[in-house]
Amino acid sequence: MHFALRRLDLNLLLVFDALHRWRSVTAAAEELALSTSAFSHALSRLRTALHDELFLRVGGSMQPTPRAQELADGISQALQLLADRIGDAHEFDPATSEHTFVFAATDFTTYALLPSVVTAVEREAPGVRMRVIPSQSRDVLTDLVQGAHFVLGFSDEVSSVPADIERLEAPSDDYVVVARRGHPRLGKRLTLNRYLAEHHVVVRPWRNEASVIDTALAAQGHTRTVAIELPSVMAAPFIVTGTDHLITLPRQAAHQLAASAQVVVHEAPFPTPHYIPTVYYQRRHMHLAWHRWMRNRLLSAIATTIKSA
Repeated sequence: MHFALRRLDLNLLLVFDALHRWRSVTAAAEELALSTSAFSHALSRLRTALHDELFLRVGGSMQPTPRAQELADGISQALQLLADRIGDAHEFDPATSEHTFVFAATDFTTYALLPSVVTAVEREAPGVRMRVIPSQSRDVLTDLVQGAHFVLGFSDEVSSVPADIERLEAPSDDYVVVARRGHPRLGKRLTLNRYLAEHHVVVRPWRNEASVIDTALAAQGHTRTVAIELPSVMAAPFIVTGTDHLITLPRQAAHQLAASAQVVVHEAPFPTPHYIPTVYYQRRHMHLAWHRWMRNRLLSAIATTIKSA
């Protein structure tokens, strides 16, 4: 039954999984607490066992071969299943646990949901570690399959998720428009024509994915001029306060920005989708004690969002 496995050191699958996720020998070795030379030796053994190069250096990263791509999802799911079953042999004790929780998120969703979770973890579970990795796409299954326990994302009217993915939702928010204080052309009430005539800053954390606002405008027969596309929201406030560019953000984020920068918040002059901060996770983890504990911390963070909304 297990002939194929008898000729393989199963620890080498951890090497495969880490390198597939990180695409870097140094980062993957660090995750597994190995030296880079020990990791490279293990990778060589794995290549021999599976009769394939598996990963080839392309530019500055290690890219999987077609054979590695075929194996990746199955290996990741098998390792996760083993970790879940073996690791849940005893009840989770946050006071003594050294468990590492992995979150996939954009910088904006990290900012929206994670600070109050970190506060609770520091107080209740001083040995627990949290790792945030960049979200790869709006397809949350991609992040979950690649090792994230939770995805900090958002949903809207067009979002859909596979049947085996569960979610926790914060209150829905609408979008508003942020401009620098003293903008010479907007006046007290922003009109659609003026909005479309201005230049815009757009945050697009995922390549090849259209902005939610541009999609909404296109459905209404409009387009806007995007002057700057950013991969994260960090630089956006400095650009908006130093130029006449506009940015369209969820209302709560816009008001947080207005409290610390010289900006004015305008109602969006067109119908926008609702923005719903959402935590995604796999249904098969729901019974695990460590997962249940973190879900409760995330629910508390969502409750805090509700009170401040």
